[in-house]
Amino acid sequence: MASNFDGIINPGVASRIADLARSYQSAEPFRHIVIDDFLNEQFAGALLSQFPAFEKGNNLGDDGAPGRKSTFERISRLGEAYQALDRFIQAKEFLEFIGEITGIDGLLYDPFYLGGGTHENRSGQALHAHVDFNYHPSEGWHRRLNLIVYLNQGWGEDWGGNLELYRDPYQDPQPAVKISPLFNRCVLFDTTEKSWHAFDPITLPAEAANLTRKSIALYFYSRHRPAEEVAGKHTTHYVNRQIPDHIKAGHTLAPSDVALLRDMIADRDGLLQRLYAENSELRQAQDRGLSGKLIYLLKRYFVRFRK
Repeated sequence: MASNFDGIINPGVASRIADLARSYQSAEPFRHIVIDDFLNEQFAGALLSQFPAFEKGNNLGDDGAPGRKSTFERISRLGEAYQALDRFIQAKEFLEFIGEITGIDGLLYDPFYLGGGTHENRSGQALHAHVDFNYHPSEGWHRRLNLIVYLNQGWGEDWGGNLELYRDPYQDPQPAVKISPLFNRCVLFDTTEKSWHAFDPITLPAEAANLTRKSIALYFYSRHRPAEEVAGKHTTHYVNRQIPDHIKAGHTLAPSDVALLRDMIADRDGLLQRLYAENSELRQAQDRGLSGKLIYLLKRYFVRFRK
């Protein structure tokens, strides 16, 4: 393995590409792999020690108010470890390394870290099942891979925040795979129209209430992709949580059930409010332009003619 892997990738990982590739290709519900002890232990520790404070990142929700999620995209500003990581993941050797595991040639590094970088989530946060946006917003590249490295020391497997992989959340609300966000664990997976993923609500116990779920999200692209995988350009497609199977006629609601149902209703209300606001902005922008005035006149003519 190339010398610039020294001190960053765990040598035991870098030496078993063939085994990793076989596991990746055969994984369900879509191609992915979980790699424990992915980074050199000291390097992973340095990334954790230089992880940005929650308030330093973008922690505003869709409503403009501070939320329970914070992201920081410009990771090279965070310290020497993140500068080394930034140099490393754009190197030809590393791109070829993950290309050998995934079978994807010509992978491209995103220098803007759009949607990526450091992610931090506080207790109570969850992420709905979704497929990611499929083209780079400015470069037009095809989005191909997500690589996530978790930095959570001593994380309890029953604390939530588990990465969930779905076959189809519209048809089956239960994840096919759940992956706990343990320290120095890497998850690599395809980004396609079928790569539905989420994480379940973080529920930290009182003794760990000051902790957060920390990760580094890296996205990789290519200029081309197989024709059968090409789809129309779209943003991230979310699916709200479905009502759990245990909530049915005759069931007595526990406090946790009530909290869950309130959250689900709030999620749907928030989505409707955002859609209404976006639609209003589009309509108002349309009305302000020349084309908007022409459309208005055509609509007026149509309504009067139909009458």
